[in-house]
Amino acid sequence: MAEGEWEPLRRVRLEMLADTPSAYVESLESAQAQTVGQWRNRAVAMTAPGSVTFVAEEVPGALAFCGLMRVVVKQPQETNRPLQAMLISVYVAAPYRGTGLADELLRRSVAVAADELGAGILQLGVHEDNTRAAGFYARHGFHDTGRREVYPLDPSNKEIIMERELSPAGPEA
Repeated sequence: MAEGEWEPLRRVRLEMLADTPSAYVESLESAQAQTVGQWRNRAVAMTAPGSVTFVAEEVPGALAFCGLMRVVVKQPQETNRPLQAMLISVYVAAPYRGTGLADELLRRSVAVAADELGAGILQLGVHEDNTRAAGFYARHGFHDTGRREVYPLDPSNKEIIMERELSPAGPEA
């Protein structure tokens, strides 16, 4: 993704929040209320150092995203562990599910976390009710750490923290 692609970012973010609201820590209403300036800032942040965002376009060059996956250096870091990165904002539009697009985006995200960001661990949080996503990540080498965090939009729910160890130029996802 390039920093100027705020409009397709806005479209896909609103689509992902409407499609699977519990998968993200932002409400659709909150995202809809953001200004153009805020969306521009989001696009800049998603392409800043320490952050890599992969997008899949429905038609190359059409600026209509059908998939998105972002990897960021985790802040703050857990001490006495290898550098950690987080996988966030994962989405594949319904017509592209089951096509291998999610697998490809995850392969690229794992590689960039290890090779470009220098991470030794890739972490993610998955809503406790999202068994489909948890299964997908498990098939790609992520394991449940046993840690649970409060889901920010509904404190009565939890996020399962999963992680995968990485090695530079290691095996693909």
